[in-house]
Amino acid sequence: MRLEKIEGNFRPTADGKCAVSEKGMVSTAFPLATQAGVEMLRQGGNAIDAACAAAFALAVCEPQASGLGGQSLAIMYHQGKTVAIDGSSRVPSLAHHDRVEKHSLFTGYRATTVPSTPATLGYLHFHYGTLEWPAILEPAIHIAREGYAITPLQENLQKRELAKFLGTFSKSAAKYFLKEGKKPHAAGDVFRQSDLADLLTHIARHGIKSFYTGEVAQAIDDDMRRHDGFLRSEDLAFIPWPVIRKPIRRRYRKVKIFTCPPPAAGRTLLLVLQMLKNLPSKFLKSESPVSRHFVAETFRKALLNHKERPFDPNIYPQLPDDKKILSREFARKLSASIRDHIDPSLPLADLYPDQNDTTHLSVMDDQGNAIGITQSIELVYGSKVAAADLGFIYNNYMSSLDTQDPAHPYFLRPNAVPWSSVAPIIAFYRDKLWMVAGTPGSERIFSTMSQFISHIVDGDMPISEAMERPRLHCSIGGTLSLEADRFDPSVVEYLKTVGYKVDIREPYSFYLGAVHAVLKSEICNQFQGVAEVRRDGMAQGP
Repeated sequence: MRLEKIEGNFRPTADGKCAVSEKGMVSTAFPLATQAGVEMLRQGGNAIDAACAAAFALAVCEPQASGLGGQSLAIMYHQGKTVAIDGSSRVPSLAHHDRVEKHSLFTGYRATTVPSTPATLGYLHFHYGTLEWPAILEPAIHIAREGYAITPLQENLQKRELAKFLGTFSKSAAKYFLKEGKKPHAAGDVFRQSDLADLLTHIARHGIKSFYTGEVAQAIDDDMRRHDGFLRSEDLAFIPWPVIRKPIRRRYRKVKIFTCPPPAAGRTLLLVLQMLKNLPSKFLKSESPVSRHFVAETFRKALLNHKERPFDPNIYPQLPDDKKILSREFARKLSASIRDHIDPSLPLADLYPDQNDTTHLSVMDDQGNAIGITQSIELVYGSKVAAADLGFIYNNYMSSLDTQDPAHPYFLRPNAVPWSSVAPIIAFYRDKLWMVAGTPGSERIFSTMSQFISHIVDGDMPISEAMERPRLHCSIGGTLSLEADRFDPSVVEYLKTVGYKVDIREPYSFYLGAVHAVLKSEICNQFQGVAEVRRDGMAQGP
């Protein structure tokens, strides 16, 4: 691992996907959200101020992936201490298993859990921020009031989800997010959200608790009663404040990686990295057909381990098993079980279909703080229904709970938390803060992040090149998704011959994640930031 190549070969780009700065860095999935975070740094705020402002802005201008109706989890380094922020939402008290129909878990008013993103961002600012609360909300309010230009990605997603928007009885999300409530917006259309601007203004004036009590909570309660939903004002009054958890960590070569414990999926990411450590860097860097096979099988085995070993620290705090799962011996045993062909002892059917979406932002300041926030409303455009007169989409996190096994830690029960796939990281080189990064992509998060980290550490690539490299993901059932025309045909043919079902995705596929990362250079006084080329984002410093 050579820092002079990793950091020295980084170059900023005119499109803002790659940027440098001497006073901190913000990277998000939308330019206006990045600018919101940068403005906080310019006003003298810290990384947490910037991240909260950017997260609220994303709730306005990236509604397909996040919003006030969703949940947020984070990894943070503040004043020399690394902590994980578990901002999980909660199942409403009326949502008993025998009252839930399976189809209602994905769309409609019964699909939503208690929104926790407002509580998480409010908590972060109150405990770690430095600027005044109204300043944090001002950029989001301005974007909602004045509008932003719909992107080609958003136009395509609205086309893809159109039938689901119009398939709900109330068509409430269609009213807010489709053109004239009936058709997708065209790229370039200016999209304004006056109801959401009014709600954000109310929160800015009265504090984050005003979302969970008083007239806002009553409006949500009335909306839910009118549409036979589960969520009530009593659920909101038990504000879902985040839980501060001890992060989990492991070394990958010379880099120490910190990430989020359950209910997040940091264990899966660290297990993959522990397994990849058993392979030489030269072998992984070669990206030969055989090395791609070993990486794909590593993903299969780690993902199966994640699905078979659910662990909820809220229910079983006395049974942590990270030491075993993340041990060198366990990783070596799994690595040694990889064969020359696809392992037939693993399931050969995809038992866990997945189609969710998320967003991630990364921030560093020049005071030595860093934070990565991954937030989501679960499916693209969540439950496809919106809060009347409030302007935000309800999440559909009820679909992330188990409905078959009452002994499952994430079985659908009142006050349960959803099982999450997020795995944001903070990395240290020689015990110095070095990088914060994360990605959306649901069950592809761990595969996207592990490839990104390996490209940097094993391949000596700058974060810009590591972000752009071709990606693959392998499901438990052996379906290998990869970007068309970006892999050598001989690699694809080899993978078919050893037993994979190859799923060809478009080049720079939306399906395969979106890395947003910030790095503090060790060889010069510079912050480097990248925003995913596969999506709409931008990196920028103050």
